[in-house]
Amino acid sequence: MIIRSTDNGFQHPLSSEITPRDAYLGRREWMQRMALGAGGAALAAWASRDALAQAAVTRPGKLLPLPSVRSTVAGAQAPDKLTSYEHASTYNNFYEFGTDKSDPAAYAKTLKPRPWTVSVEGLVNKPRTFGIDDLMKLSPMEERIYRLRCVEGWSMVIPWVGFSLAELIRQVEPQGSAKYVEFVTLADRNTMPGVTSNVLLWPYVEGLRMDEARHPLTLLAFGMYGEVLPNQNGAPVRLVVPWKYGFKSGKSLVKIRFVEKEPKTAWNIAAPQEYGFYSNVNPDVPHPRWSQATERRIGDEGGLLAKRRKTERFNGYEAQVGSMYAGMDLKKFY
Repeated sequence: MIIRSTDNGFQHPLSSEITPRDAYLGRREWMQRMALGAGGAALAAWASRDALAQAAVTRPGKLLPLPSVRSTVAGAQAPDKLTSYEHASTYNNFYEFGTDKSDPAAYAKTLKPRPWTVSVEGLVNKPRTFGIDDLMKLSPMEERIYRLRCVEGWSMVIPWVGFSLAELIRQVEPQGSAKYVEFVTLADRNTMPGVTSNVLLWPYVEGLRMDEARHPLTLLAFGMYGEVLPNQNGAPVRLVVPWKYGFKSGKSLVKIRFVEKEPKTAWNIAAPQEYGFYSNVNPDVPHPRWSQATERRIGDEGGLLAKRRKTERFNGYEAQVGSMYAGMDLKKFY
C-alpha cells in the first residue's frame, strides 16, 4: 500500500505492518493443499517458507536508516541466507579506493556523499540534474534481496534498498534513437586514491542495453541492510544488476547517459579478451583464466576451504531475464 502525501509524494507504512504478497499467496496455496488432503507435507513446506518470508533484515545501526517496503517484483526476494553486513561492507571491489578487497573499507572514508548530484543526459526529452535527495524521492523505496556474483568466483546475498531504474527512465523520456544507457562513476583524485593508478581508464564506465536497463530487477540502490549505503559500497547511489557479474553494477554514480551506440566500458577497454559488454553469469563459459562453474559464498563456514557452490545460469534469475537473450550466443558474453 502507498499513501500519497503532499510533501514528498510518498509516505510508507512500516514494513512490519504489511503482509508480503508472496506470503499471502503462500498461505492460500497451503489452504488449497490442505483441502486436497496433503496437509502434512504442505504444513512442513509452509513452516519453512513462512519463517523465511517473515525474517526481518537486521539493521547494523552504523548509518542512517533508510525505510522501505518489501518488494513484490518477481525474483526480488532471493531465498538464500543473507551475507553478514560485516562481510558485505568490508570485502568488495571498488578500485577507485585500491585493488585489495579491504581497501574500500579502509580508504573510502574520504568520500563525501552529500551534497551529490546525478546528471541524466543524452538522448532524452527531459534531461535533468538530480540532487541526491530529489532522486531518492522519485519512487517508493523497496527492499530487494539479491544474489551478487563476482567475476572472480565469489558471491554474496545482500538486502538492497532502492527502486527499479525503470522509474527514472520513464520520467526522463528516452528518445527512440536511445539504444543503450551508460553509467559513469565519480573519479575524484582528492577523495579516491585509486584513480591515480593506471589499472583502469578513469572514470569507471559501465552500460546496459535499453531493455536490460528497463527490466524491473535492474535496481537503482541507495541503501543496504535497511540503512544508507556505506561509502565503500557505492554511496550515495549505485546500480545493481543481479543477473550479471558484479563489475557491471557501477558505484557512486554521477552521470547517466542515453546513447545510440554500445558504450565502451572500463573493463572491456582494459581487457577486451576477458570482459565483454554483456557479462551475464554463465557457469558454462569460463573466464580465460579460471572456471565459472562454481563459486565461493563469502561467509560460508570454512572460509577459503568451504565447499564451493554450483553457479546458476544468470545467477539464478533465468526465469526473469532469460527471454531478453533469446537467439543470442551465450558463449560470446566475454
